Amino acid sequence: MSDERMTANCLVDGDTFFLDEGMYLSELSTTMRNRVKNDYPKAKVTDFICNRHLLKYRLANVDAMINADLKQSQKINRKLTRALQSDDYEITDVNESLSNSLTTGQKVSDAVAHFGGSWGFIFIFAMVLLTWMLVNGLQVLGIHFDPYPYILLNLCLSCISALQAPIIMMSQNRSADRDRMDAENDYHVNQKSEHELRILHAKLDHLTQNQIPHTLEIERMQIEILGEIRGELNELRDRQEKMAERGSEK
Repeated sequence: MSDERMTANCLVDGDTFFLDEGMYLSELSTTMRNRVKNDYPKAKVTDFICNRHLLKYRLANVDAMINADLKQSQKINRKLTRALQSDDYEITDVNESLSNSLTTGQKVSDAVAHFGGSWGFIFIFAMVLLTWMLVNGLQVLGIHFDPYPYILLNLCLSCISALQAPIIMMSQNRSADRDRMDAENDYHVNQKSEHELRILHAKLDHLTQNQIPHTLEIERMQIEILGEIRGELNELRDRQEKMAERGSEK
C-alpha cells in the first residue's frame, strides 16, 4: 500500500514513477499547466507528469519567455530608432530665416536701433548738445541762431525722438519675431525629447517589470532542469552498475 501511494502514472506515456520523479499538474505554474493542457486537453490538475516529459515543457517555456522578451525589446528599440531618425519636428534656423527676409527698411531700423543703443551715440549726441549750447550761449563768431532757452534745439530733439521711437519699435518687432521662432524651436525640441524619454521609460519599465523577473525565472528553471538532468544521469549510471553487477554474477 505504501508503494502504491508513493507512485503515480505519467499522463503522457502511462508509465509508473515515484512521486519525486515528477510533479502533479496542480504543482505547476499556470503557464506550464496550460502548455500541458494544450497537448492533453483532458488532463486534470490531479494528473501526474514525469520529469522526463516535464523537461520538454520547461524548455519550451524558457524559449517562449526569451522570445517574448526579445520581441518586446526589438519593438521598443525600433520605436526609439524611428523617434531618433524622425524629421517630423521642424527646427528653423532663426538667423538664416531672418537674414533672408530682411528688407531695406528693416536693415535701416536695425542699424538705427543698434547705433542708438551704443555709447558712441551717447557721446556724439552729448557733444552736439554741448556745442549747440556753447555756440548759441557764448555767440562764438557772432553766431546766434538759437538764443536761450534753445527753442530750436528743443524742436530738433522732439523731432529726433518722434522719429527714433518708431524705428526702434520696428527693430524690437524683429526681436519679437526672433523670440517667437526661438520659442517654437524650443517647443519642437522639447516635444521630441519628451517622446524619446517616454520610449526610454517604456524600455526601463519592460526591463524592470518583465525582462529581469523573466531572467530570474529562467535561471531558476535552468537550475531545476540541470538538477533533473543530473538525476537522470545518476539513474542511468545506477542502472548500468546494476546491469554490470548482474552480468558479473552470471
